[in-house]
Amino acid sequence: MARRVDDVDAEFDDRTALWVAVCAHRPDNARVLAAAGADPWRPMMAGWSPGRLALAGPAPDLFPIPAGHPGLTSAEAATVAEARRLIAALEEAGEDYMGVACVAGVTAAEAARRLAARPADGADVEAVLADPWADPDGNLGIVGVTDVPGGCVVIQPWGYAPSTPEVMLPLSVEAVCYSVFANPKSGGQGAVSRDGVMEDSDTSPGGGAPGGHLPAEEILVEYLYQGEAVPYCCAAAGLRLPDARAVAGPPDLWLRLPEGDR
Repeated sequence: MARRVDDVDAEFDDRTALWVAVCAHRPDNARVLAAAGADPWRPMMAGWSPGRLALAGPAPDLFPIPAGHPGLTSAEAATVAEARRLIAALEEAGEDYMGVACVAGVTAAEAARRLAARPADGADVEAVLADPWADPDGNLGIVGVTDVPGGCVVIQPWGYAPSTPEVMLPLSVEAVCYSVFANPKSGGQGAVSRDGVMEDSDTSPGGGAPGGHLPAEEILVEYLYQGEAVPYCCAAAGLRLPDARAVAGPPDLWLRLPEGDR
């Protein structure tokens, strides 16, 4: 196909075929396109070219770097390194039906205060963990919260409560909160609240290829966290989880939300 087109760098939706191949982590396709004349260093979006974006991916040696090309900045290289570390740390975290909220600059104790939550009864927690589906509606009232570097993580292994406005809005006052619910029917459903206001809803964290009119730093983040919804939310909130416990459990605290907050 690459040999049959008039212009191997023709754009569709502001993307060349080579850009799409790099974004999709298809190095073999990318090499074929480059051999057919596609330009890896053609500026595409917010200063990124396919070749420069590939420097941040799993095949950084995909294309020869032109003499004098600056490569990644130190800040971009640090973002790449943190993405690899965080994705590896959370590799086993996250299951279908799980809700996760990542809150910047808020401790677990402060989260409990903001939610007007009280410690959950241990027997209730054990019963839910043993059979989350025995009382699906009632079990939405229990969430776990854990302190992590940069803030805290709120989880519900069996439900969407961390993604609700009743939880996200108070947590995000003078802060930011990124959430995702692993809906087995439609995939990760995300939301963002900032300073007590719902900024975005029905997002797909880690679910889309970078493009459009995103700023340069967001294009990099979208590229690095494709298919990694929970690490994406953690990174977007500036949380640096050392391991998976905050998501996989057990949390620092099990909390009972007030009636009606679910």
